[in-house]
Amino acid sequence: MRKTTLLFIPGFFIGIIFLILTSCQPSTPAKETESYNEEDARMIKMIFDEALENGKAYGWLEHLCVEIGPRLAGSENADKALDWTESLMKSENFDQVFRQEVMVPHWERGTKEKAQIVGSGEVLNVLALGGSIGTGSEGVQGEVIEVQSLDEVDELGEKVKGKIVFYNRALDQKHVSTGAGYGGAVDQRSGGAIRAGKYGAIGVVIRSVTSAFDDAPHTGMMNYEDGVEKIPAAALGFQSADKLAEALKKGPVELFLQMYCQWFPDAPSANVIGQLDGSEKPEEYIVVGGHIDSWDVGQGAHDDGAGCMHSVEALRILKAIGYQPRHSLRAVMFMNEENGVRGGKKYAEIAKGKNEKHILAIESDAGGFSPRGFGISGADESLDKLRSWLPLFPQNTISFINKGGGGVDVGPLYRETNTPMMGLGVDPQRMFDVHHSPNDVFSTVHRRELHLGAASLAAMIYLVDKYGL
Repeated sequence: MRKTTLLFIPGFFIGIIFLILTSCQPSTPAKETESYNEEDARMIKMIFDEALENGKAYGWLEHLCVEIGPRLAGSENADKALDWTESLMKSENFDQVFRQEVMVPHWERGTKEKAQIVGSGEVLNVLALGGSIGTGSEGVQGEVIEVQSLDEVDELGEKVKGKIVFYNRALDQKHVSTGAGYGGAVDQRSGGAIRAGKYGAIGVVIRSVTSAFDDAPHTGMMNYEDGVEKIPAAALGFQSADKLAEALKKGPVELFLQMYCQWFPDAPSANVIGQLDGSEKPEEYIVVGGHIDSWDVGQGAHDDGAGCMHSVEALRILKAIGYQPRHSLRAVMFMNEENGVRGGKKYAEIAKGKNEKHILAIESDAGGFSPRGFGISGADESLDKLRSWLPLFPQNTISFINKGGGGVDVGPLYRETNTPMMGLGVDPQRMFDVHHSPNDVFSTVHRRELHLGAASLAAMIYLVDKYGL
């Protein structure tokens, strides 16, 4: 178990903050754009044709999800995924394929968790939150006290001592962009155990942060704080949370919670990088990436196998249509986004140490759904230029480019080297149905939607490589 656990904001929440998914009207193309629209329209059509006719991302994703499976940092499956993606990019004849070694956290869930209402025997669907301590075989049992917020725990103070705190605030369904609803509820997951532990609670359960109404519990990273007693923390399925809430309306309820999760020493791992060398400026880079790690439930299909396969496929497409990039293009399989961001930090550390010049860093970490737009964090003057390219994208794909975007893994590069960062925005309606749950499986991914996302990334890379920001 680690001696110090720093506050870790959930990865996708940061990505949602970066990606402001509101529609923008395309800007009128500048005169300069009108002169090269015909050539670029032809190239971008070739990109989309290649993706839709010969796309490989869907087949690759099937192998990653079904043959390898979930890939939590430090696990055997994470190592298998690194070996496979390295072989994959070599088989596609990328100019360079290499690793960046990094030590990552190693947490394991252990034997299946159990949550049961004492007396009635009602069994609830539950998952330990990522990073939680376990209870051991003896479990913990205590009276449940229901709250709607962290502030309510402060108000109750010592009244939660010896009890299990039940955070029952649901994702707000009124938000059209589901990321906003997620952001409004996820503080219970990330900070709930700290707040309850300060007042002597013996455990925490939360209503899963999900837009679905099924009973699949959703995990995700939680935090501890030095000087505050560490207590076990778990998420209940939506329907199980309803059952507990209904039971509490009838009187006091005791809950039995049993979890076998534990921490181990940090483990060796790596980022895997494939590169197409630039013809004119090979020492300047455009990066596109996703995180190869995933939570240990489901198959990590949308979060973020899709983003990784998007990235490799984007470079494959450009190579397949015979495009020779001016700058070097990199597809990065970042490790450890879910519970530490060690891979993103390592990439930024190496880039800064080598004084590498990065033109743009793009991340795909919103799922394999239909592409809708991009968000960018960088110089304001880049927006008009980027928006002038919108008419080049096929209808029903990229329709907006907004200020504010990026991703968790490219965030360190943005902060350390001031590299502009961009995030791919996709249709957000289904992501939080499956996010961090056993439902994040390959069968929920649509082939055409996945390939359209890869083509959108390839088209953006082509334009930035050719014209800069």
